[in-house]
Parts: sequence; C-alpha cells; structure tokens
Amino acid sequence: MKIQQHDGSIIEIEKSSKEAFEVLNHSTSHLMAEAISELYPTAKFGFGPAIEEGFYYDIDFEEQIGEEDLRKIEKKMHELSSKDERIVREVLSKEQALERFKDNPYKVELIKDIDEDITIFTQGKFTDLCRGPHILSTGQIKYFKLLNLAGAYWRGDSKNKMLVRIYGTSWFSQADLENHLNVLEERKKRDHRILGRQLGLFMLSEYGPGFPFWLPNGMIMLEEIKKYWREIHTRYGYQFINTPIILSRELWETSGHWDHYQENMYTTKVDDKDFAIKPMNCPGSILVYKNSLHSYKDLPIRLAELGLVHRHEASGALNGLFRVRSFTQDDAHTFVREDQIEDEITSIIKLYDEIYNVFGLDYKIELSTRPEEGYIGDINIWNKSEAILKEVCLKTGKEFKINPGDGAFYGPKLDFKLKDSMNRVWQCGTIQLDMNLPERFELFYINKDGEKERPIMIHRACLGSIERFTGMIIENFAGAFPCWFAPVQVNILPVNNEFHLEYANKVKESMLKQGFRVELDDANEKLGYRLRNSQVRKIPYTIVIGDNERDNGTVTYRKYGQKEQVTVSLEEFNKLLKEEVETKKR
Repeated sequence: MKIQQHDGSIIEIEKSSKEAFEVLNHSTSHLMAEAISELYPTAKFGFGPAIEEGFYYDIDFEEQIGEEDLRKIEKKMHELSSKDERIVREVLSKEQALERFKDNPYKVELIKDIDEDITIFTQGKFTDLCRGPHILSTGQIKYFKLLNLAGAYWRGDSKNKMLVRIYGTSWFSQADLENHLNVLEERKKRDHRILGRQLGLFMLSEYGPGFPFWLPNGMIMLEEIKKYWREIHTRYGYQFINTPIILSRELWETSGHWDHYQENMYTTKVDDKDFAIKPMNCPGSILVYKNSLHSYKDLPIRLAELGLVHRHEASGALNGLFRVRSFTQDDAHTFVREDQIEDEITSIIKLYDEIYNVFGLDYKIELSTRPEEGYIGDINIWNKSEAILKEVCLKTGKEFKINPGDGAFYGPKLDFKLKDSMNRVWQCGTIQLDMNLPERFELFYINKDGEKERPIMIHRACLGSIERFTGMIIENFAGAFPCWFAPVQVNILPVNNEFHLEYANKVKESMLKQGFRVELDDANEKLGYRLRNSQVRKIPYTIVIGDNERDNGTVTYRKYGQKEQVTVSLEEFNKLLKEEVETKKR
C-alpha cells in the first residue's frame, strides 16, 4: 500500500511512492508558511501547492523580500521542524471559515468559491485553509531547500496584485536532496540562452523584446528540423499550405478570437479597417478548406503549415525561446467525417510517437476538458468530443490524466507533456477536437446521399512552437546535438598547414560533395588548442590530418565526448556519417 489514510486527510506514507513526494512537499509548503508567519507577521498567504519537483507558496509581503531572506526562512523552518508538531485537521462551515480567515482577503476569496464543507490544517500556532492531505507531523520534514523567488499575479490574472512566489523542494533523505540540487546545477549549465550565445544559434535584442533573431548556426538546425517535419508529414498524407500573417477583424470575429483572445493579439489598420496579426493559424486553414468543394470521399483532408504567429505576452513573462511573442507553430488542421475521428487521432498519436522517439523524448498525456466559462458551442458537443478523446487514448493503450477546465475555448484537447534528459516536463504537442468552428464558418462536405454535412476539425501541433521546442532540445542535449541536425557535423584539423593542408582540403571537398556540413580549422594555433575549441563547440566529429592520414588516404576521427581516436579510410568515414545522418541516430 502506497498511502494509508487517516481521518480523511492525514496520512502515513511509503516514501518511495509519488504520492509520498507530493504530500511531503505540500506539507513543507505549510511549514514554510508557518516560518514566514513568525518572521513576517503581516504576511498574507495565497496558494501553496506541491508541484512536479517541489512546492511553492504565493505570499503578499508588506516589506521587501529578496533571495538573501530565504536562508533566514529556512533556518526558522528547521527550528519549527525540530518541535515535531502534530498536524491537525478540522472541518468548518463556510461561515466559520470566513470568520477564521477574515483578515486574509485571499483566503476569503477562495472560501467564497467553495460550495462544500471546508477543511483547515493546524500545526503549532499556524492554521491554513487546505484540502490536504498532509503528513502526520512536522518532524518528518527534514531535508529541504528554498530555491528562489519570483513574481506571480494572484490567481494568474495580470489585473490582480503581484505576489511573491517562493519555490522550494523537499525530500526524504539528505542524499536525495543533494542529488536533486546537483541536477538543478546541471540544468543551469544547460541554459539555452547561454548555449545559444556560445554556439551562435540565436540572439535576443532590446529592439525587439520577445522576438528572437536566428543566427546562421541556429538557422541550419532550425531548417533541418523543419525538413524532417516535412518529410514525415508527407509520409502521413499531409498537404502543405501557407496562409497570410495579417487577416481582417471580421475573420477573427467569426472564429471567436476577437472576443475571447483580443488582449493577446496585435492589431493594426489597413485602409481604415481593423486587421489582426494572426495569433493562430486555424482560421487561415479554414479558408483554404472553404476554397474548394469537398466530397465525403475526399476526407480526411490534412492541411499542414509552419505558420508564423504573434501573441502579446507580458514583458515579465518573456524567457529566451521558451516564452516569446513571435513563433512558428507546426500546425496541422484535419477535416474528417465523424466516423473517421478515432482512426485519425490514432494516426496522429502514431506520428507523434515517431517524432518524439527521434529526439529521445518520453511523454505523458493530459486530457483538458471544457473551461467553466468563456467557451463557445453546445455543452452536448463538448461532452461528446471529450468522450471520443478518452476512447482513443484507451484504445491506443495510452495512459492519461484529466486536466479539468483547461481546454481551448472552442474544444477539448489532448496535451502531450514531454520529459527531457534532466527529467523536466514540457508542454509541446496537442490534439484539439473541434466541432464548433466548422459550425461558425459553415463548413461542409457532400455526403454519400448528395447532401451537405459538417466536417469535424482536428487542430494539432506536435512540436508546438518551433522556437520553444528548439530551446528545449538545446537544453536536452546540452548543445551536443545529434549529427543529423548539428550546425557543423565535422571539423577538420590539419596538424601542420605546410604538410597537411592540401590533403585536408581534399577531405573537406569530398565531404561537401556528400552533402555534409564541414569546416576546416587551419588557424595558426597549436593542435591541442584547436582540438579543445572543437570540443567547446560540441561538434559531433573532429578529424585530425597528419602524415599517416595524408600518405594512406585515411582520416582519424574522434566523436564528441569520447577520448578514443579511430582511423578509417575516407570512404568508410563518409559511409559511416551518411548512415548516422539518414537514420537520425542519437
């Protein structure tokens, strides 16, 4: 048994379980809040949940607080933990809870939204509004670290007050804590913003906040990823389109974006009429579909687009390639008959499996259901759409969890959460089932009875944002990219330019003819320096050309990250490299 329930919410836990980690971290967020309440008596608390690798708490401080204050809070937490206070659960009526938390406007707001009995948890002198569950006592919380703080709007709404969010992590042993902290340090070294600058991939400029500039090396990588994307989509029966970046207000009103998404859209005037720079590619694909008459025999129609979109993000939210204002979506919109939905979504998941496997990424699926408000369309259509997505996941053997209320305003969706080499989870792929936009745009096909019938529209993106996905794989591979999309695949180093440069150039020409991306470093520097430089640039293969190689028509290569040097004929090396590129070997 992973957990043993006590009194509805107080639990004993088996430390190896995922539930145990979540409960420990949630309880640690309360311990942190207790410490803060003693150190900063006027502080008011918002949310304090467990998250994937720890916890956070959103707090309204009257005084300024900085990173240097975290150690003081940690010290107080250890002091309180040593008291081993029992965590006590109580059930209150709504009226009792409002009275208990009357001095905290954040808790009062939350209580007013609750339509059932309310639970609170107390440890020592500290009481918090919470559903639980929690561990039995604070003495079980020993190995933790407060990591950093950030700004967070109350309830994620930029119209609300900015609170201080303190992040932390808590573990069941010192060894586990230290291991996780080492992982966090490794992640810092992999920061895509730093590697992007070192490897000449992209740049950011104050002249265009949130609008990345792609440099030559980054463009090579980007184009290789797009080339692969086109190849696999061609194999899966997609047709490619390109739609305008600026489209009229009337189109966005019909799609619902003008009413539901306008605050995130850039707008402009053309001939005194309102236009918008597209935040999504969907309406453009719909116009392409409407351009022709379709029979039931034509469906499914799969339209794919690497479409440049723009969305206004708050300046404080911008983060390298992870959160930008201009990005390319690897969008596709499939128009199907109702009897084709399951087969089409199954095919999409198969395509996703193939792409993610090439990059060595595992994933989990979340089913995001109808938002509580702001959605369009009939509830019955929503319920039907959600049921279909569940059924496909079950039939394909894919595990999934429900993410209630997080669907797009026009339909439910499957979100694909990718896990990278550092065990971080990223939201990339999505499949959205849409029975509403075809109705709004009056789409139809001619069925077998010669009558008009509505198609079902499936929105899907595998990589999501090309920019965000590229930032993710920069960090996933720590800049040491697989040979097939590395900006430079081979670096050739003649030992002595006077004796070896001529043959080195022949080797280079041979590889260029094969289509490989090759550089020759004939700088007037020692070989050891040039070898180290090749390693710093994380080039997959470094070739050294000396007397033996020149005289025997061979090359001596070293793979990035390895010390072993291998000598083979030039023909053999070209064959080896070609196979690695074609198979997209990692």
